[in-house]
Amino acid sequence: MESGELRVFQAVAREGSITKAAARLGYVQSNVTARIRQLEAELGTPLFHRHNRGMLLSSAGTTLLAYAERIVGMLDEAVKALTSNEKPAGPLAIGSTQTAAAVRLPRLLTAYYARYPDVRLSVATGHTEDMIERVLRYELDGAFIGADCDHPELQSVPAFTEELAIGAHPSVGTLEEAVERPILVFARGCSYRDILEVWMREHAPARTPVMEFGTLEAIIGGVTAGLGISLLPLSVVRKQREDGLIRVFPLDERHRLMTTAFITRKDAFASSALTAFMAMIPAEPPVNDEAAT
Repeated sequence: MESGELRVFQAVAREGSITKAAARLGYVQSNVTARIRQLEAELGTPLFHRHNRGMLLSSAGTTLLAYAERIVGMLDEAVKALTSNEKPAGPLAIGSTQTAAAVRLPRLLTAYYARYPDVRLSVATGHTEDMIERVLRYELDGAFIGADCDHPELQSVPAFTEELAIGAHPSVGTLEEAVERPILVFARGCSYRDILEVWMREHAPARTPVMEFGTLEAIIGGVTAGLGISLLPLSVVRKQREDGLIRVFPLDERHRLMTTAFITRKDAFASSALTAFMAMIPAEPPVNDEAAT
């Protein structure tokens, strides 16, 4: 079993398709198919279930993927360690929740790129659970997440502190009226959704409809249109509040503040690019933004 075969297997497992994996790797489809068949023959077990829509991991494939992620990740880490130099340069893959990416990261990333133009910086966004998984799989060098992280393979440092509030249409006069509206959230795995659902269970008289959206802009648009309510950082909706498009209701002390943390793998090689990036992350004090209605 060679590292090249594991990379091909990993790509097919992630993409769920020979065609997509080949495009991602820059290989012809027949080459990818041959490598998967060779790996299955070597191991003496099928790694995928084939169906009309693509490839689904078998139980053996699921087991192998866990090892492949670690092996390929460590090989990539070895390359970084051997080719790294003191001057920040080369690739740096950062992940972030959409809320942090929308408000907190633009200034940080701009300052970083101006100082270290030789770094090939890339940013991926997603919910907290997705960011954690991608760091664990060595896909990201580090990521900003909206939750405490106690995973044994990860380490975290505080980055930003956000003040949270319930955002609603200006026509909503009271918090009691607000909790009767549908809640607008990201898919499961989002820390803001987790906090909102806990808060709703404590304050809503009955279960309210849940509407899932894929982007922060869509959630804010739904709130300003009167579709429902959402849990939002005040820094994200400052302009909408000033324009009278959103009314916010403050939360109790247990739910009011949330710290965004930056996570990395404990065993990952800290390149000069990553070290320089982490040095620029400000551990900000709680925002002083009164959540007045």
